[in-house]
Amino acid sequence: MRGRDRYRAILIAAAVVLAGAGTAAVVVSGQQQQSDVALALTGGDASRAPPLLRRYGCAGCHTIPGIPGADGQVGAPLRDMRSRVYVGGVLPNNADNLIKWIVSPTTFNPKSAMPRTGVSESEARDIAAYLYAQ
Repeated sequence: MRGRDRYRAILIAAAVVLAGAGTAAVVVSGQQQQSDVALALTGGDASRAPPLLRRYGCAGCHTIPGIPGADGQVGAPLRDMRSRVYVGGVLPNNADNLIKWIVSPTTFNPKSAMPRTGVSESEARDIAAYLYAQ
């Protein structure tokens, strides 16, 4: 991302935090703006997420927008993540919590049906960026 574009993304993310009291809830127009906000919030690259979502089996349990065949019915659908109040029903929805949840959900809810994923923190940042950009 070029310097000016990154600066714009950071300004948008700062507005999101100020307006949303620390949640990821935001309404922006255009896919690029959504991607910019997701990058600024997570530090991840949404473009790297689709193969990760398939590799780690996320698509088998979740319906995920933009991922062919991701029509699982076990876990919650992963659309509109930026507008959710909670991650996994237990953590306030912010980028740090989403990333931690993706890596190790049972740390926060031992009864969660979602197992420890094997996803690294870096990969979780990319997945979180993708989910917030949708």
